[in-house]
Amino acid sequence: MSLPQVDPTQYEAQLNCKRERIEQDFAEFELPEIDLYRSPATHYRMRAEFRVWHDGDDLYYVMFEPGDNRTPIRLEACPMVSERIHIMMFELLDALRPDPRLRFKLFQVDFLSTLSGELLVSLLYHRPIGEEWIEAVRPLREKFGIDIVGRSRKNKIVLERDYVIEQLEIDGRSYSYKQTENSFTQPNAEVCRQMIHWTLDASRDAGGDLVEFYCGNGNFTLPLAKNFRRVVATEISKESVRSARFNIEQNGIDNIDVLRMPSEDLSLVLKGQKETRKVAGLALDECEFTTVLVDPPRAGLDDETVSQVVEYPHILYISCNPETLRENLREITKTHRIERFAIFDQFPYTHHLECGVYLTRI
Repeated sequence: MSLPQVDPTQYEAQLNCKRERIEQDFAEFELPEIDLYRSPATHYRMRAEFRVWHDGDDLYYVMFEPGDNRTPIRLEACPMVSERIHIMMFELLDALRPDPRLRFKLFQVDFLSTLSGELLVSLLYHRPIGEEWIEAVRPLREKFGIDIVGRSRKNKIVLERDYVIEQLEIDGRSYSYKQTENSFTQPNAEVCRQMIHWTLDASRDAGGDLVEFYCGNGNFTLPLAKNFRRVVATEISKESVRSARFNIEQNGIDNIDVLRMPSEDLSLVLKGQKETRKVAGLALDECEFTTVLVDPPRAGLDDETVSQVVEYPHILYISCNPETLRENLREITKTHRIERFAIFDQFPYTHHLECGVYLTRI
């Protein structure tokens, strides 16, 4: 993990620079007024990974300057992580340091926290761990009120749970999300709530049915279900699909189907060009898909996926990479008009920025 320079007094100035950069980079498009969503200035990261450094009998966390992975910087504080992580991360290290069963060959500690106060800690080792490790680490679970996972080569030990349950208040309703260790979740929960609110507002009049590619654990899927008659979502990660289905059941939502299959396969199914038992009984031919939601990785959408999404009257595009978003929009705007454009500051004090675009067919 690289070390951003956290200075709350500079936050607004840095955010304005990001907005100006987006306005310049997207000047070729006729953008509406940009919706700007801020992050908390401190304690905004719900998950974090820290290298552990051994120096004689000492044991401490280190981070690195961007672009320099050789010169460790000892951490005495970490204002970017959630308050839940920050309160106990150094006390946890104090508890690990004196016990050889816990500290020997420990090289990384991962944290996954929630706004609702839950915390999962993963301890990663360059050695086998087993019963002796379990005996030593179990008291820490009770002491700190946390869940703990141990990882070593080809081995994973779960003391109780390998997930947390997040509670997000969105537009007057509370949604619960199972977030599993070592699976993708949005790192900035407050900004995530704003992203979901924006997608709800942008698509509120779309009507019909929604198809979603790259749905993850249902982060957008669950709240968006209220805007549509039906939602059909795809995801290729087995663990994410399992979490999404768990979340759908826990939230009592009955108009979502999550399929474990590549987005291109679902597109072929919807075109009638492919058959699969995975959609048996879903009566997809009865759906009227007015809207498609895509939240791709940094590489953006490939040409084939772009050709798929432009077939829908409305497009919701969540992007973690403005450069690939711009490339995709050059093609998409040949058939669709940009109605809404948003900036989500998921990663304060860095150059990273997430964007949201809502487009309708010309």
